[in-house]
Amino acid sequence: MLSYIILGILQGLTEFFPVSSSGHLVIAQGLLGLKSEGIVLPIILHLGTLVAVIIFFFKDIISLFRNLKTILFLFTATVITASIALLGKDFFEKLFSSPRAVCLALFLTGIGLIFTRYFPFGTRRDVGVKDGIALGFMQAFAIIPGISRSGATISTLLFRGIQKEDSFKFSFIASIPLILGALILEFKKIDLAIQQNSINLLLGFIASLISGLLALLLLRLVIRRAKLYYFGYYSIFIALLAFIKIG
Repeated sequence: MLSYIILGILQGLTEFFPVSSSGHLVIAQGLLGLKSEGIVLPIILHLGTLVAVIIFFFKDIISLFRNLKTILFLFTATVITASIALLGKDFFEKLFSSPRAVCLALFLTGIGLIFTRYFPFGTRRDVGVKDGIALGFMQAFAIIPGISRSGATISTLLFRGIQKEDSFKFSFIASIPLILGALILEFKKIDLAIQQNSINLLLGFIASLISGLLALLLLRLVIRRAKLYYFGYYSIFIALLAFIKIG
């Protein structure tokens, strides 16, 4: 029971901090000695952080649907990511059982985040189809556990000249249809897992929701101060430490 709460807290913090929640979950499950539940546990915990995103950005989500360009941006990003995810589903799922591969991906995440230190910060506040294409491919790349979705997508939008806080906002709002889609695709597996392990999964969900809201508040401050690259050093450190520990 405690292990699932720990995983929920870890998910909530690392989903929004750009250090790869999926990578941390795979490594943590190995260190805690929990039997891998494949992609089901990560999806349940992602549901907690999805609710956190909806609560945190509720006003922004409502206002976004009044802007056709924003709708096209979200649609384009979602279609590209979903298409790649479906085509590579078996490949991506296998990686969730490979802690060493996760360590390598987490190391690469760290390198990418450090480079954000040298990105020019833009002032553009609107997003369009081209931004959606770039975001869609980066979200697909970030399905690999160890590659931070938030780190990859925020960095991509910053690189394309989107203002810091808007990069933060659009990055997480774009995750909503993807997580909902994953829930639908894996509904049977999730339903079976809940029947067999409902209390532990519920505790993990609640822990990820609460810690996720806290992480969003903290990350917004980090983005405003342009200190995203700090997480890069952390990611590299954790990747090397975990690789040594796992052996």
